[in-house]
Amino acid sequence: MLGEYVTGNIYVRHAIDEAPDNSNFEFHVHDRCEMFYFVSGSAEYLVEGSVYPLASGSLMIMRPGEAHCIRMLKKAVYERYAVNFPLSIFDSFDSRRILMKPYTERELGKGNLFSLSGQEAAFAEMCDDSLDDYTRGVVITAKLAGLLETILREFGSSARHTSAEKTIAEEVVAYVNRHIFGELSLTMLAEHFYLSKSQLCRIFKQTTGAAPWDYITVKRLIAAKTMIANGATAKAAAESCGFCDYSVFYRAYVKRFKQSPSGKPEK
Repeated sequence: MLGEYVTGNIYVRHAIDEAPDNSNFEFHVHDRCEMFYFVSGSAEYLVEGSVYPLASGSLMIMRPGEAHCIRMLKKAVYERYAVNFPLSIFDSFDSRRILMKPYTERELGKGNLFSLSGQEAAFAEMCDDSLDDYTRGVVITAKLAGLLETILREFGSSARHTSAEKTIAEEVVAYVNRHIFGELSLTMLAEHFYLSKSQLCRIFKQTTGAAPWDYITVKRLIAAKTMIANGATAKAAAESCGFCDYSVFYRAYVKRFKQSPSGKPEK
């Protein structure tokens, strides 16, 4: 990690791995938006069953709840920038959230990749160690707004919205997301898509970076955490998000977030 900065609700990081190892890059799901800028390396990005090839200048966006994972293809030097922020980041002057359209007005795992070569300087300025905290906050906020406006313009291009037939992996992931809080099992999914369990697991992990049940559990936990933050009781959130046994939910929640649903840290 070369730099890690927090200003208000915005978190920025710059990192380089000289010899990246896929075991260090697991799939993850945030309750915030992410902007990921790829500087160098040999990798592809997995988002909700879609696989995106990366080149220098590739920019990926992920909204809250959108599962993603990077996969190294060769042991080349891997450099990137990432910015995390809430959907509400600019509500004070963009109450209609126009800048958030590229995040919210698309299918899960679709339209995540943008080609923004030449934008590395904007990310580098966010991570300038010579800045004091106040100036850094101004720079990060201004640069983020500018990047989002650039992404919005490209998102509006009709060429980005051409439909394509979904792969079997995308169909499986889409089905799981449509029924994420309902009754799901590996057996049921395999039967629904006329696949063996081993085929289903292999396809799912190859395009999401996670085993099916790990994916489902994390998605449910993120949703439950959001409900609790918005005032729901832990029990109500667990039931609404597909957990039939509260003790199972509690243990999974603590393991994932290192705190109880009430917000108390767990050892």
